[in-house]
Amino acid sequence: MEGNAGKRVVVIGAGIVGASLAYHLAGKGANVILVEAEGIASGVTGSSFAWINTSHSGPDPIAQLRSAAAQEYRRLQTELPGLKVRWTGSLSYSASLDRVLQASGNQPSATLVSRLQILGLEPNLKNPPQHALYEAEEGALDAVEATHALIAGAQNHGAKVLTHTRVLGFSTQNAKVTGVETVTGIIDADIVVLAAGTGITKLTEKLKMSLPIEASAAILIRYKTQPNLVNTIISSPQMEVRQSTDGTLLAAEDYLG
Repeated sequence: MEGNAGKRVVVIGAGIVGASLAYHLAGKGANVILVEAEGIASGVTGSSFAWINTSHSGPDPIAQLRSAAAQEYRRLQTELPGLKVRWTGSLSYSASLDRVLQASGNQPSATLVSRLQILGLEPNLKNPPQHALYEAEEGALDAVEATHALIAGAQNHGAKVLTHTRVLGFSTQNAKVTGVETVTGIIDADIVVLAAGTGITKLTEKLKMSLPIEASAAILIRYKTQPNLVNTIISSPQMEVRQSTDGTLLAAEDYLG
């Protein structure tokens, strides 16, 4: 991001990725305009389980990136008062103890815990496994609140935010993108960043380019329940579960169609 001071940067997409880009670019002195076709966090960000994890079962080529991301969230907490992360730790287990042990080898900071220790962490867990991996450095957040906090931080650095502003196309000159055509007019730009999730493919098609971006379908269920029912983030063979600060129980699982 160095060298972008004073440059006109248009970021398309006001989910958590676009919000983070706007915040960090504006903080480096860029003149940022964040453009969103709908409302803030109206796409997949609003349906995210939002687990900040450093763990992964099996070989993990991005293990260092996961760890760095967790540290970056801790940094952001010191910079943005509105960004709140619950560092509860996580419990992960599967039907196969061998898979648990294999995953342990990929997570230097993870601890193999017994059933008694699991119940100490999660006393309301029915039929706990014999063993699980406990990762104390993991946490979760409200992705929508985090997005708003990042955008507020970007605005404090001078960024402008245009919601309900659909992108129709791009201005180009000598095979270079020089601006963004929106329903309200053209926005000149030195740099255009696409952060619109799966909506990126429709944008790149306007430039006669294709990107292999596809949705990763999942199911997110919200339950109203008593507070402190779940203390950590639980990842079991059936689903992932965590509890938010207001007591809402969130459960996520893959959608297999």
